Amino acid sequence: MDYKNKSIPQNKRCVIVGAADIKNTDFIKSCLNENDYFIFCDGGLRHAPLLGVSPDLAVGDFDSYPKIPNNAETIVLPCEKDDTDTNYAVKEGLYRGFSDFLLIGVTGLRMDHTIANVSILLKLHALGKKAVIIDDYSQMEIAGKNPMYIEEKYPYFSLLNICGTARGITIKDAKYPLENGEITCEYQYGISNEVLPGKTACVTVNEGNLLLIKIFEDDKNQPRL
Repeated sequence: MDYKNKSIPQNKRCVIVGAADIKNTDFIKSCLNENDYFIFCDGGLRHAPLLGVSPDLAVGDFDSYPKIPNNAETIVLPCEKDDTDTNYAVKEGLYRGFSDFLLIGVTGLRMDHTIANVSILLKLHALGKKAVIIDDYSQMEIAGKNPMYIEEKYPYFSLLNICGTARGITIKDAKYPLENGEITCEYQYGISNEVLPGKTACVTVNEGNLLLIKIFEDDKNQPRL
């Protein structure tokens, strides 16, 4: 798809809603803005009433949501295609000129879809776009040369390498600081770091990128793996 702007949105964020479970609906609703532009992907349409929003655009092959909406612009995709519904929605958001993306309902039980959707963050980062994934427990975004900050309100944060080798990693004001470090895909040691009391942690990556995951709350019922 050609990413040439179809129209430039003014002060709008593109929110893409996937079909994965959303349990903490109130929390997800609190992350939404009044002027967001909503693209719902196929089965993600079931979240619309719970989130209290209406789709501006619906895309998908509608294999997991049988009723094609008649109250929103709709793009019906073939069942057999290279793009997932979510990836197509991102391409459509780019085509329409958005530079700020929030993805919800895109991580869950289907690990293949989860990993594919996380990789979308890399694509948007490479295009110079702002992109965040939020689920019931965490916020995910790409960390690179520009400083990324983690407030004390997050009980934990992790840095994962999901592409190539990341070098020149600096972590400041955290329980486990790092100076000019390296994290490879084969050795993921940047798990469960903590912001120092009264501080705001800062992460930079001089070469390559890392996936920064900020944990909103520590679920005591979830075992440490």
